[in-house]
Amino acid sequence: MLLVAGTDYDAEIKQLTATMRTIEQVLDLPRMEQEIADLGVQVAAPDLWDDQANATRVTGRLSSLQGQVERFRGLQQRIDDLAVLAELAAEEGDDDTLAEAEAELGKIKQSVEGLEVRTLLSGEYDEREAIVTIRSGAGGVDAADFAEMLMRMYTRWAERNKYPVEVYDVSYAEEAGIKSAEFAIHAPYAYGTLSVEVGTHRLVRISPFDNQGRRQTSFAAVEVVPQLEQTDEIEVDENDIRTDVFRSGGPGGQSVNTTDSAVRLTHIPTGIVVSCQNEKSQLQNKAAAMIVLKAKLLAKKKAEEAALKKDLKGDVAASWGDQMRNYVLNPYQIVKDLRTGYETGNPQPVFDGDIDGFLEAGIRWRRGAEQTAESN
Repeated sequence: MLLVAGTDYDAEIKQLTATMRTIEQVLDLPRMEQEIADLGVQVAAPDLWDDQANATRVTGRLSSLQGQVERFRGLQQRIDDLAVLAELAAEEGDDDTLAEAEAELGKIKQSVEGLEVRTLLSGEYDEREAIVTIRSGAGGVDAADFAEMLMRMYTRWAERNKYPVEVYDVSYAEEAGIKSAEFAIHAPYAYGTLSVEVGTHRLVRISPFDNQGRRQTSFAAVEVVPQLEQTDEIEVDENDIRTDVFRSGGPGGQSVNTTDSAVRLTHIPTGIVVSCQNEKSQLQNKAAAMIVLKAKLLAKKKAEEAALKKDLKGDVAASWGDQMRNYVLNPYQIVKDLRTGYETGNPQPVFDGDIDGFLEAGIRWRRGAEQTAESN
């Protein structure tokens, strides 16, 4: 038995190895590696970029899969290296080596736990990419600013994980911040991961827009739907859609371009409205907006079906209630999830995209809630 500084490394490494074996089976690494090989062939094709939308999807998927496999293999290697380091620490009895082994064990455990969360994503659409919508709520200019902070939080999270982000539409507020934003995160399991963010987020702080320095409470809503795929059967009657075109606008009312290329689609029967102004032409914007509209209609259809089981997983108000997370910057600092109890006393890294702890806690909480419901 390899016992170092009171830690049984043989037992710890055996447990970590067993967990990694389970993760490998659930992730189906051979399938992922085969898909990487297939995508590599597509990327090497000389006509890949003739279809830019498909090329973006293929390269994004390839990059994400490669990152996942590298993350898994790298973690396996760290566990092997830890065994060697622990043996060295036992032989030499060096305090620095002992401390290094103990610190690395803690880091590896945390990384394995994070990877293990992926095995809990087994919902019908969990494996898909995600379309995220953020809307400012009550709180005036502070709410608009908060909505923009949330958009930055999620896009920074994507950047940290090397996930491509495609912005469809941003509606800027007059003074600061945004009224709403719609963007896609192109990564496997993005929907399953980010769907736990659905709900109303609440910010408490000294308002930078109040010349009297008063504390302000503001709200923003987050909606997440799965990206549409070719196998999805969603029929949309053109007669049910009202199309409006307008000039793209930037912060402060600035014009992004000089043509009326931005498109807003309104699905009259449901009242769902989507906009896109990111593409250069009106046709491209309409096509992108239609993708988002169909994704939202699919989510609505599934939510209505799930309502029979009292499972509105995707409806902001019904799923998590009116409020799911607090971001408090004054009189004290804390970010706390009201469902899971997970919290941190350092909000700045959270706003910089360090939200994995909240995501993992949310996924575990949701899985526990699902198991409870299944047993009842």
